[in-house]
Order: sequence, then structure tokens, then C-alpha cells
Amino acid sequence: MLPGFFSEDIRVDNHAMNGRSSKSFIDEGRWDKVLSLIKKGDYVFIQFGHNDEKPKADRHTDPGTTFDTNLRKFVNETRAKGGIPVLFNSIVRRNFGTADEKAVAQAIIQDDIRKGINPDAKHEASQAPSPEKGDKLIDTHGAYLDSPRNVAKELDVPFVDMNKLTHDLVEGMGPEESKKLFMWVPADAVAAMPKGREDNTHLNVHGARVIAGLTVDAIAKAVPELAEYVRHYDFVVAQDGSGDFFTVQEAINAVPDFRKNKRTTILVRKGVYKEKLIIPESKINISLLGQEGAVISYDDYASKPNVFGEEKSTSGSSSCYIYAPDFYAENITFENTSGPVGQAVACFVSADRVYFKNCRFLGFQDTLYTYGKGCRQYYEDCYIEGTVDFIFGWSVAVFNRCHIHSKRDGYVTAPSTDKGQKYGYVFHDCKLTAADGVQKVYLSRPWRPYAQAVYIHCDMGKHILPAGWNNWDNKEAEKTVFYAEYDSYGAGANPKARAAFSHQLKSVKGYEIETVFAGDDGWNPVKNGSGLIGIKR
Repeated sequence: MLPGFFSEDIRVDNHAMNGRSSKSFIDEGRWDKVLSLIKKGDYVFIQFGHNDEKPKADRHTDPGTTFDTNLRKFVNETRAKGGIPVLFNSIVRRNFGTADEKAVAQAIIQDDIRKGINPDAKHEASQAPSPEKGDKLIDTHGAYLDSPRNVAKELDVPFVDMNKLTHDLVEGMGPEESKKLFMWVPADAVAAMPKGREDNTHLNVHGARVIAGLTVDAIAKAVPELAEYVRHYDFVVAQDGSGDFFTVQEAINAVPDFRKNKRTTILVRKGVYKEKLIIPESKINISLLGQEGAVISYDDYASKPNVFGEEKSTSGSSSCYIYAPDFYAENITFENTSGPVGQAVACFVSADRVYFKNCRFLGFQDTLYTYGKGCRQYYEDCYIEGTVDFIFGWSVAVFNRCHIHSKRDGYVTAPSTDKGQKYGYVFHDCKLTAADGVQKVYLSRPWRPYAQAVYIHCDMGKHILPAGWNNWDNKEAEKTVFYAEYDSYGAGANPKARAAFSHQLKSVKGYEIETVFAGDDGWNPVKNGSGLIGIKR
């Protein structure tokens, strides 16, 4: 869980192993492996206790003697390698009731209800549950909680009191509500566990995320040097099970409908998520944040048959659909992998006030569909590639410092700007490049007669044809389109040879990003980033 709470500057290498005590971890050679990997400046988080309490000789240690000795070993040997040790004590067991020796012993035994560990201790939900009286937790750890604290004080090591953190949380939630944190599964709810499960020691995914969030905040206080790297997200998507969900769509579905005045942040961990993602209009104010290597991918294309044998069409081919306003995406790759098979959209955007930062849009023909009429979209430091009309549609869109890459001869844009709309596409400080051998690319052709595209101070590669602009075999469109450049440079900049129906601007007044986007609400993503504006819905 921890990787989802730190920036990518922090790499978490997890060597924890179920059922191991400080003794068995050493005896099995696991500590030697950790020690061999420690480099100067590495932080080593050390937490034992649950399994040191077990009566079996291969795991048992005693607080104050052998347990403390093992903790000192971990600390001293970490420091000898130049690492920085941090000690933690154990989280609570969810045991409400009477604090007598029998109850404590039973709680310790029931740590091992998992199959193959201690089957005799398994407690199924369909059986009569043990009575829980009172709203106070039983302390089942005793002096095992003190050993990490004492060793930390003795050796001047940062210490995180996980027991207190989790005690306050679980006891505060009470006997019933706290079940939501642990592996309590009702009978007949999960096919793999038809008789259910009642587990007061092991956390479920939700509980692990909640407690990990509390833990990183405590780590930031105990180790201030790590504070700047702590991150909190509402949901985490991870293919390895370290998040709340395995798919991005599951996370989107979990977002409350019309959650006003707050952003719902979703971290997408590294991986290729092959799914046809839909962000419906009710899921407003989402921030989709990707770790490096986070890819949303699908392989539909316009002529591919749907379930009824009909062609999916261009609009039906997209890998991702965005209908919700105030959507923000950062470090996400949107791709259509169907290849050069005609129209195949990677991202279909039909929402207002949408902001993409450092995202990639990969495809061939019709890669990015700016579909929404009257909608405003901002692309900052993005990479967009394709062949023919790979940026197209009705929306008002600004591309700031973007890399636009042509994979074959063709057309960069095909705007369908509505008549009377003040702006169409505006490119600020973009770089236009091409694959080897690509020599004949136009900046735009009009999908509809009032198409607009303006390039301001853009670096034009040699693949851009001298004429620059194409009328799509429609002479009449030359009278209605607005195609213009300002201060283009590079091998493909050729103002004197440009098509006669295009314009060379003498000023960029009116094309400032904040002016293009102002509308009636003053939306300004350059100044305010992904901040929400006050709108009554």
C-alpha cells in the first residue's frame, strides 16, 4: 500500500513476509537479503511483534531480552551499511471484550486463520460468533509494544507508535463499524469463501489503505525528511493489488455522483490498463494522476464490427470517453493500439474545462477527438501523435508547449468549428516533428467550413509542406475557414509560400490562453492549475 502514498521519488521495496517473527526472519536468511540491498541513505522500516508472541520455538522471542536483541541487530546493521532505521510497533488486533489471559491467548492464536498456517484456529462467519462485550479493545500485545519504543529511545532511532494510531481508530469506530477494516466476510458473499470469514488481525484492502494513510502521516512527523514526498489520494488503481481497485473504470464508478466543490483524486499506478474507459457526466471534478508508465489502452476502430455486426464508427472506436466537466489528467497515456486501420480514436473528449498535463495520446488516424461543442480543453506539455486528422473536432482547444508528431504523410488537424464560434484550435509554442521519411504534412484541413486553427510561435519541422494549409478539395471553404500563424520558425516555416487563404498575424492580441478560455466563468488553467471555479450547478 505504501507506494500509493509517496511520490515517485520514493521507491518502496517490500520484504515483509506473512507469519515471520524477528527470529524466523533472521533464521530464514531474510534479513541477510535485506542487508545486502541496503545502500547509503536508504530508509529501513522495521516492524515485528505479532509473530514474536507465538508460543512455537521457531518464532517466539521475549520482550526485554531476545526480542530487543533482534531489534538492536536490525538497527545497528542497517546503520553500518549507511541506512537509516525506523522502528514501528504492532497494530492492534480487533478484539473487544474482557481482558483476561484466555481471551488474549485466543486472540494471538487466531492470527493464523489462513489456510495452511493454523487451520484449527479458523473461525467461519456461518458459525456462532464469539460474544463481544463492551466498546473497549483488549490489549493483546503487552510488553511487545514497549520493546520497539525502548530500543528506539536507547539507540536514538525514529519511532512510530502504530499501536496507538490503530487503537484510537479501531476503538473509535467501535465493535461493529471496525469490522469494515478487517477480513470480515459474510457467508455466501464470496465464492472462494462460501462459509465466510471472521478475522480480527488481518486488514482488508480498505482497512490497509486507511491505516497506511495514517501511517505515512506519522512517518512524516517522525522522519521530517520524508514529509515532502507524502501524497494522499482518494483512490489508488494498481494491477498488483496494492490499491483500492484493479481497473480505472472501477475507481471512476466509485466516485460519488456530482461531488461538488472538491476534487476526487485517483492515482493510477504503473501498468497498461486495457479497458474501454468511460467517465460519465455525473463524475465531475476528477483528477486522474498517473505514475510513470500508466497507460489506458484499447484497440477498437471505426470499421470493427460491434456485437450486432454493425461498424463501431469513429465515435465508437475510442479507448477513453470523457463527458464529465472539470476533469484533470496528468502523466496518463491514452492509446489506441489498433494500428493503421482507418479511424481509431484514443481519447474522445466531450466535456468543458478539461485539462491534460504531460499526457500522451497515441494512435494513427483520428487519435484525439475534441468532440464537445462549446467545450474548452487545455493541453499542456502533452505529446500527440498520428497520421491523418489526428486532432479533430468541434471544441475550443489550446495546446501549450505540446509535441505534435506525424507518423505518416497527412494532416495534423481537422477542426469542425461551428459558425460564429470565436476560437477553434490554438497552438502556443508547440514543436511539430515527424517520423523518418515523412515529407508531406499539412497543418490543417477543414472538416467543416468554419474550421479555425492558429499556430503561435511554433517550431515547424521540414515535413510541413510550404503551402501549409489544405482546403479538403472544397474551394468554397477557403472563404469561411480561419487558418493563421504567428512567428512560426524552423525548416517547415514558410510564410511567403503559405496558401493564399491563410493569414500571417501581426499580433497575438486576443489569443492569450486566458482570453481564449475566459467564457462566462473566467476559467484560467494557466493561472489556477486544476483549481475549481465557483459554479452553481
